[in-house]
Order: sequence, then C-alpha cells, then structure tokens
Amino acid sequence: MIRYIIKRLLQLIPILIGITFLSFAMMRLAGGDAVTYMYDNAGASVSQEVIDQTKKEYGLDQPFLVQYAKWFAGMVTGDMGTSYVSKRDVYDTFAEKLPATILLTVSSVLLTMLIAIPLGIISAVKHNKWGDYLIRFLSFIGNSMPNFFAALVLMYFFSIKLGWLPVITTDNVALSLVLPTLTLAISMASKYTRQVRATVLEELNKDYVIGARARGVRGSVIIWRNVMKSSMLTIITLLALSIGNLLGGTTIVETIFMWDGVGKMAVDAITMRDYPIIQAYVAWMAIIYVVVNLITDIIYHYLDPRVRLGGDRA
Repeated sequence: MIRYIIKRLLQLIPILIGITFLSFAMMRLAGGDAVTYMYDNAGASVSQEVIDQTKKEYGLDQPFLVQYAKWFAGMVTGDMGTSYVSKRDVYDTFAEKLPATILLTVSSVLLTMLIAIPLGIISAVKHNKWGDYLIRFLSFIGNSMPNFFAALVLMYFFSIKLGWLPVITTDNVALSLVLPTLTLAISMASKYTRQVRATVLEELNKDYVIGARARGVRGSVIIWRNVMKSSMLTIITLLALSIGNLLGGTTIVETIFMWDGVGKMAVDAITMRDYPIIQAYVAWMAIIYVVVNLITDIIYHYLDPRVRLGGDRA
C-alpha cells in the first residue's frame, strides 16, 4: 500500500508543478502592470522612478523564470510572498479566510448527501412511478438553475419577503450560513440525486438482487446491505468531487452573500490584480485536487478488489 501511495504522489507532483507554472505564466502574459494599477487603485500619483523601485522590491523586474523559481521555492517553504494591496503576508491572509470556506464546504456536503442519497434511492425503487417522476422533475429544475439565480431566489423569499435570514453575512454565523449552504446544496443535490438513482437502478437489475428477492429477503435489507455497499464507489466519487470544488472556494456564492472565504478573496484579488494572492489561490486549488484525488484512489484501493489487484500488479 505504501508503494501505491508513493507512486501516486510521484505522478501528481509534476501535475502540481505544471499547473502552478502555467498559471504563473498566464498572469504575466495577461497584460497590465500590477504596480501601476496598485497605485492607481490607491488614488496615488507617483513618478516612474517610484514605480520602478516598487517593481524592484517585489522582484517584478527580474526575468520570468527567475520570478517563478523564487516563488515556487518560497511556496514549498511556506513563504508565498506579500500581498500587493494589503501588504500582509499571503499565507496569513489565506489561513484567515480558509476556515469560512471549510465551514461552508462541510455544511453544503452534509446537506447534499442528506438530500441526494435518500431521494436517489427512492427514485430508483419507485422506478417509473409518480414518486420517481416528481423527484426527477425537481432534480431537473434544481440542476438547471445557476448558483447566482438560486441565491437571488432564496434571498428574495427568505430575506426580503419573510425576513427570516440575513441577506449578507453577519455576526450570527449560524443564520448567515443557511442561505449559502442551501444555494450550493440545491445544485449539487439535484445533480447527485440523478447519479445515485442511476447507480442504484443499475444494481437493482443485477442477478444478485433478483436472487435475493426470490429467496424472500426484504427490500430494505437488499437496499441497505447489498445495493448501497455496491454503490459506495459512486457516492465516494461524488463526495470527493464536491469537497474538491467547495474547498477551492465557491466564488459566486461567497461573493453574493459576502461570505469571507477563499473564493471571495480570489475575486477581490483578481479585481485588484493582487498577483501573490491569485497565485496562492491557484496553488491551493491544485493542491486540493491532487490531495482529494489521492485520497479517493486510496479509498478505491480498499473498497474495490479490482482496483487493488490492478494497483498491486502495477
């Protein structure tokens, strides 16, 4: 097993390097002068000498490869530089925003699983009956709505009309968490309900289920002891995708509700061309997907003998 993990890590490290290099290059090729924009945004009128001196302080006067090498070496040692806008350490800024995103991720994933798994099972068991049609219709509607539209609808009803929940984030974290969580869960649960339904429906048509029914085994026992066990790989995949996406920061939802997480931080950094923050965000996204994929592969390795045998032969 240790050999398998080491092999996967060695395969993922070049991917991480490639992603950070490309993002670093794209930001430098995108055009625009970050230092000039920084002074303009602050409303300061400075001479070209001051601009050149500031570039030198940030190392922006050096060749591209030198800049990337210094940044990557700093990232590996935990030094991601200093924000051009706030003048704060990038790592400290990122660490300050991360707990809010983790909280939103956990609440959204839990709510999604609580909705998607039961509804997916019910839809599969009630195949081509009114319950199945209703669940499929609702999941179609939820999956068709963009996050920003769902957020606006929820705001209108629960904040403006009913006045139950705050429009944007307040000091009451519990109440402020409700609308962003619902917004994310509507989209994810709608998509995952259909996938859980398809997986469970496929398992219900297999010979071992037909045989169990012929022996008089109760339907609930077949579902929870057999079908769900066989469907775990699909559910784990959905869970891993959700966690990876949400930990990367749900930029639209965080921005709409003013939720102070890494997604909103990235949007603000892009607006102000705060390159160190943007690069840290891209690196975080890459690390999250690398780690989530590795953890998912390890879980697969344990749950599915076919994957385990294939990995051992490799």
